[in-house]
Amino acid sequence: MTNGIIETAAAISAGTNQPPLAVVTKTFAAEVDRGRQVLDVAVKWIAENGISFMVNILFSLLLLVIGSLVIRMLTKATKRALHRSERINTLLENFLCSLVNKTAWALLLMIVIQRMGVNIAPLIAGLGVTGFIVGFACQESLGNLAAGMMIAINHPFLVGDFVEIGGIMGTVKELNMMAATLATPDNKKILVPNKIIWGSPITNFTAIDKRRMEIAVRISYATDVNKACSIALETLKSHPLVLKDPAPVAEVLSFGDSSVNLVLRPWATPADYWPAFFELNRQVKAAFDKNGIEIPFPQMDVHMKG
Repeated sequence: MTNGIIETAAAISAGTNQPPLAVVTKTFAAEVDRGRQVLDVAVKWIAENGISFMVNILFSLLLLVIGSLVIRMLTKATKRALHRSERINTLLENFLCSLVNKTAWALLLMIVIQRMGVNIAPLIAGLGVTGFIVGFACQESLGNLAAGMMIAINHPFLVGDFVEIGGIMGTVKELNMMAATLATPDNKKILVPNKIIWGSPITNFTAIDKRRMEIAVRISYATDVNKACSIALETLKSHPLVLKDPAPVAEVLSFGDSSVNLVLRPWATPADYWPAFFELNRQVKAAFDKNGIEIPFPQMDVHMKG
């Protein structure tokens, strides 16, 4: 401030040929008078409105304290009510609790601001226009959020399920309102937006506690089909990971150009599916070799006319 007064005085002195000290004194006196006027206005405002202003501040702080306690109780009550419902999963429960909490805080802050004497009507109108602009700019995010709501309501899969979504196969590692994180069998991490998930066929391999394997086996036309099916069926039944109910099946599926095609259909739990599948392929091959069941190579008979 002092530097400003000196610079101003120097400029005035240069233009009026007055002594610099007199100009500085006059300028300083003007600044002091201006500051006194501002102070008088502030003192007058405090004298007229200070008590009501302090009351409003104290009342607003009291509202914030009581309101925060009420919001906390409301959020906990909402969480307990949603937790008792069998249709509400964890994802939807957390989202709804967060929505209730944030909405309650927004209402509380509006009440406090209005209590302080601020007109919130222009603020609400401005928020409406801002919300429209933000919503238009964030269409993709809102689409993912809406799809996340549908996933949370219908819960086609849960964290830990092995699924196939839009040609992507993997285990669900994380699920939120915007996207799902999958870990593929070869240990790649893939983030799939909810909009793509809900717009694609969803295959959940672990939603049901039983899963059927399908093993294709080819045998020679010269082989006894009943014997081959009996050996394959005994191999399936003797495996410890194959379920007794439903019972495994070994039947003729089709007739190929150079083989009779069998299909073996044992059942296992989703966790045992791949270990059982790989072991049964080896054991069926070993059982066929032991009993002389031929697995033919593709072949073609050529007849030549003389």
